[in-house]
Amino acid sequence: MNAIIDINIWELAFGFLLLIFPMSFFYYFRIRMEKDVLINVIRMAVQLFLVALYLEFIFTFNNAWVNSLWVLLMIIVGVFTITKRVALNRKYFIVPFFIAGLTSILIIDVFCLGFILKLDYVFDARYFIPITGMVLGNALNHNIVGLNRYFTSLTEKRELYQFLLTNTGNNKIAIRPFIEEAARAALNPMIANMSVIGLVTLPGMMTGQILGGSPPAVAIKYQVMIMVAIFVGCTINIFLSIILSNRFIFDEYGNFKQNLIQLKKKQLQKK
Repeated sequence: MNAIIDINIWELAFGFLLLIFPMSFFYYFRIRMEKDVLINVIRMAVQLFLVALYLEFIFTFNNAWVNSLWVLLMIIVGVFTITKRVALNRKYFIVPFFIAGLTSILIIDVFCLGFILKLDYVFDARYFIPITGMVLGNALNHNIVGLNRYFTSLTEKRELYQFLLTNTGNNKIAIRPFIEEAARAALNPMIANMSVIGLVTLPGMMTGQILGGSPPAVAIKYQVMIMVAIFVGCTINIFLSIILSNRFIFDEYGNFKQNLIQLKKKQLQKK
């Protein structure tokens, strides 16, 4: 295989000129997004370079405790991001979301790293951190969509929930339509994406491995594995997040505590 073609810092800076195209559209149509785009692109680049420096250390040191702490930090950051984006009171939802994220990662990592890749050292940073990061990153995006739909539906369709609760006398039955709606909102985009991979899109992991010198057949096998892992991880995460959150958002009679969501929204609106 050919050697990997590196990109020097000036070539990378030259690549930022591509931003001229979206910026031109924003300017022409008077869409005030230029500042947000520039700030977030710069932030992304700085964060990734800092992560690269840290990962160089992690990959060299390759200590199970250090690697595990890094993963726990990723889970915590993801939890705080979810509560902020879905507008929830962190006091009640940090623990449920953390347990959901940790459980999904434990299941995926044990299965993929231990049983599929059969690593002698399961905490090997080269595999442990990238695979965990991909699962957590996708779970974050889909969790935000699913949980937002779940809590919004319960808030806006409170009468429907009360009707179902009154007629069934069972909270678990009454919330099923809302859980189904949340699951569909969270997972349908991923299912649709899986159906066109290879035909319309070439996923990032596979492309990265090929650019890194791996044979296409090997890259494809890794991509299939990681797509299954991401889908399963996201599914476990969203369902556990909802199930564990239900312990806080309903009282002993099955009534929905709407104030837990509205309280945080009011605080955000004041800002």
